[in-house]
Amino acid sequence: MTGSQLNHRIVRDDGVEDAITRLRFSSYDEAYDELERFYGDLCCSDDRIEYAIQEIEMPVGDA
Repeated sequence: MTGSQLNHRIVRDDGVEDAITRLRFSSYDEAYDELERFYGDLCCSDDRIEYAIQEIEMPVGDA
């Protein structure tokens, strides 16, 4: 049986891929917690990279 499940990923507003954007999360809350940890380590700056959380569909199938 095949199907799909919803996962979440973090994307940069400028479209560049980095270590955070390569991660996948099983819930919005997990992705949010990762962003909160990331932003917590930064100092306030005008050069701050902006991230957003997107819902993605991941295929699931029998092996």
